[in-house]
Order: sequence, then structure tokens, then C-alpha cells
Amino acid sequence: MAVDMKGKHLLSISDLTQEEICQIIETALILKFDRQTGRPHELLKGRTLGMIFQKPSLRTRVAFETAMTQLGGHGIYLGPDDIKLGKREKTEDIAIVLSRMVDVIMARVFGHEIVEELARYSLVPVINGLSDFEHPTQILGDLLTIYEKFRKLEGLKLAYVGDGNNVAHSLIYGAALTGMHISVASPSGYEPDSRVVEKAKEFARSTGAEVEITNDPHRAVKGADVVYTDVWASMGQETEAEERKRIFQPYQVNVELFEEAKPTAVFMHCLPAHYGEEVSLDVGRHPRSVIFDQAENRMHSIKSILVHVTR
Repeated sequence: MAVDMKGKHLLSISDLTQEEICQIIETALILKFDRQTGRPHELLKGRTLGMIFQKPSLRTRVAFETAMTQLGGHGIYLGPDDIKLGKREKTEDIAIVLSRMVDVIMARVFGHEIVEELARYSLVPVINGLSDFEHPTQILGDLLTIYEKFRKLEGLKLAYVGDGNNVAHSLIYGAALTGMHISVASPSGYEPDSRVVEKAKEFARSTGAEVEITNDPHRAVKGADVVYTDVWASMGQETEAEERKRIFQPYQVNVELFEEAKPTAVFMHCLPAHYGEEVSLDVGRHPRSVIFDQAENRMHSIKSILVHVTR
């Protein structure tokens, strides 16, 4: 039975149920097949997406704008100078005004509290295109990619090596909700937020997933089906970049570490990648690297999200 998500905000992966995640993946696969076979799917004809960007983006902007276009709708880009959230105008007012004119809002912001405030006052669904605490649309594209490669999610092991950041938080929730085992290896002091870990362990009790946090990258990667990493210093952490390079060097995903995973394991990275830092170029270009499949799948999963929250 289809799950009704119309009008639902998507601020966190934890906003979704296991059934909703599965439905998003299923619809994304159908829409991707339509695209590959040339079958039009103008499911959102006449609808408008407002896209708020505090942070620049390649994949997020192109994925959302192209998704909306292919669905028959229209996306409006609102850059940092177009909307100065909380500065030129109250976030509350922006949410109310914008949501009277568009059918759905996507916001890519610095602080997670901004998307929460937009959702609090918006009359239409708000989608978190990235915040400092989570990156749900990235991880839904990742789950789609993993499903394509293994035809299942439940019971797989995902190893995340690196900073316990927004991507790690969403991955932890996504794995726990879908029955995947996840092992996160971060340096001491850079682990994921303990609130995320505890909430994910609650989800895991009903899905059979396992959630492990360790400081040992070899322990995390051993026997993994998926090895995932992200940049060591995220946007806004530039002043910490050199210190982080020193601390995170033992956490680089190189061929030696990647080979500790299963022989069928795939490598994932949400991009942009800093080759020679969090991942070596030979792993990024490895035959089992799926980083560009991930990037494309952002568009297909975003199509699915847009359809489900607006129809």
C-alpha cells in the first residue's frame, strides 16, 4: 500500500519511515527508467519550486532544477544575495511569502535551525538541501545507488570513514531505518553527534540494523559492502582545514584500506572530493567506485521526493 507523503517536510532522514524510504527509492527507479527510455513524466506540470541557496552548489542546484524541469515544473534559483535569510528580512516572513507563491521550497543553508524555522512557518513542504546537521537528499540518492548495486539494503554493511558531519548523521539514520549495519570511524573528538547515534539505535531495534562508532578505520571497513567517505573540512570550516589534515591523515581511504572490505564492495563519496586527502585518486577511479552514479542518482531521487511531497 502506498504511503501518503503529500505536504510532508523533509528536514532529516529521521522524518521518514522505513516504508517511506522504500517508496522514494521505488518511485526513483521508475522515473529513472522513464528517463532512460525517453518516456516523459510531467507529473508536476505547472508547479513551481523555490530554491534557497546560502551555500553554492553544483550537484544540489543542477539536480533540483533539472528534476523539476523534467517533471514539467519550474525551479527558481534564489542565491545568497537574493535572500539574505534573517538579515534583510525575517526568516518567518520569507517562509510565509515564498510559500504563498511556490508549491515546494528547497533550502541549502549553513545552520539547521534555518530549515526548521522555514518549515515552521511555510504553507508548503520544505526540503533540506543541506544544513550543518544533515544532508537527507544526498543520502536518499545514496540509498538508491546502493540498492541498484546490491538489490537490497537490509543486512548490508556500510563503513563510513571520516568526519562525523552532516553526511554521517544522515547516513546513520538512513542505515538504521533500512536495516543496514553501519560502522562509523572518526578520530577522537570528531565522532557523530551522540543524539543522532542514540536515536538511530532506537530505529535499529526494530529493523535489525547495527550502529557502531569507532576510532579505528580498519575495524569499520573490514567486511564492508560499502565504503564511504567525505571531505575532512566542510564549507565554513576552512580555518580548521590544516589542523584537520593532520588529524585525519590515518583515515584516508586508499587502496590498502579499501581492500579490507569485501571483494564486491563499492566506494562512495558525496563529492566534491579532495583527492590525496580523504580519498586517494586511485580509489576514486577504482572500477568499483560508484561516485558518479551517486551524483546522477541525486536527480532521480530528488524527482521522487518532489513528486511524493507535492502530489
